Amino acid sequence: MSKPFYNNFKLGVLGGGQLGKMLIQEAVNLNISTYILDPDANAPCKDLCSKFFQGSLKDFDTVYNFGKQVDLLTIEIEHVNVEAMEKLQAEGISVFPQPEILRMVQDKGLQKQFYRLNKIPTAPFHLINSKDEIKQFAAEFPFFQKLRKEGYDGRGVVRLTDANNLEKAFDVPSVLEKLVDFEKEISVIVSRNAKGEVAVFPTVELVFNPEVNLVEHLFSPANISAETEKQAKEIAIHVIESLKMVGLLAVEMFLTKTGEILVNEIAPRPHNSGHQTIEGNFTSQYMQHLRAILNLPAGNTDIKTPAVMVNLLGEPGFTGDAVYEGLEEVLAIDGVNIHLYGKTITKPFRKMGHVTIIDNDLKSAMKKAEIVKKTLKVKSA
Repeated sequence: MSKPFYNNFKLGVLGGGQLGKMLIQEAVNLNISTYILDPDANAPCKDLCSKFFQGSLKDFDTVYNFGKQVDLLTIEIEHVNVEAMEKLQAEGISVFPQPEILRMVQDKGLQKQFYRLNKIPTAPFHLINSKDEIKQFAAEFPFFQKLRKEGYDGRGVVRLTDANNLEKAFDVPSVLEKLVDFEKEISVIVSRNAKGEVAVFPTVELVFNPEVNLVEHLFSPANISAETEKQAKEIAIHVIESLKMVGLLAVEMFLTKTGEILVNEIAPRPHNSGHQTIEGNFTSQYMQHLRAILNLPAGNTDIKTPAVMVNLLGEPGFTGDAVYEGLEEVLAIDGVNIHLYGKTITKPFRKMGHVTIIDNDLKSAMKKAEIVKKTLKVKSA
């Protein structure tokens, strides 16, 4: 970077969804101009950024021409044109996370091979090209089959329990991952700047909606032993250092019933498992991402107060203009912080916002979270 971040600095973000929106809110505090590219003309970032461009994130020319206008290019979603980012990087534009990391993360098969190569613990797996190949692993069932590319937010994943019942199986290149008998799912967010300085957030515990494989809620701190916390952080640091990545990395992991920690997936950007840091930690994940890509010192990652984050998902059976029921009731609860993403149209299980509940006592926060889940609903007009 040739110019100070506070002096007419243009930050380009590929993606204009809720993660970009929350990133902009922190960028404003550093006097950074934000340029956003998104295919949706009504993306959540549209009215918040300095300049908004509608266009495909996967088209080479669109991404390249957008990137030429900024001082630093980053992402809020992985599914972008890597070749354009590589060319921009070669021409002197700062691009973080680095394009080669995005290329690997876009392919779950390459991700798994990366874990194996770098001795990062992960579930046993096979890489397959078609449905027909699954039967040769009949003795190892059950599996999760994951699309190598384009899977997102629970899509592109199917559970396979029987080699003779493969109607739901994908007939495309995919990862066949041994089903892990886990105790709980946890996540650690870690950052690294260009100087190689690393900072790690405390572990959070995730609770998934089994119907759509999306995080329903999470809580911070995780209910794990001090030794497990130490191991989870060490694994996250090992992953980001093995990547030599600049930016913010979410490392989702399984804690097995025997106490083993296995990396599930990584995301090289702000992540759903870090929303609670806005109110619950001294530094939010969004500010930490900015600090990392701007090569600034990391902020304090400590927990300020216990927190529960509830994802606000579109109710099943409702599609159309979003209507929020129970909004005033939950706002009357002490410690409730609502974040609406600005998506005008709701669909079943679409992420429409989140609610973070903070309290000096985690059990009390969890009780309030249950009230929020029962009361606040996203329906359609």
